[in-house]
Amino acid sequence: MADSEGFGRPLFFFGALLVAAGIVLMLASRISWLGRLPGDFSFGGRSWRVYLPLGTSLLVSVLLTLFFLLFRRR
Repeated sequence: MADSEGFGRPLFFFGALLVAAGIVLMLASRISWLGRLPGDFSFGGRSWRVYLPLGTSLLVSVLLTLFFLLFRRR
């Protein structure tokens, strides 16, 4: 039984992370500026489009770094 507890904790963590990611994705449509930050590039032709969200990726990276720094184990 001790081995199942060691496996259960990471499984619970990843499940909670998936739920949080789902909630963020559901609420992301209400944040209209999220895909239009400076540094988000979009270009294309008549029948194709390429989108490079560099500014949004940088913002998400900084926010996740701050979150994990605040809640890390010591």
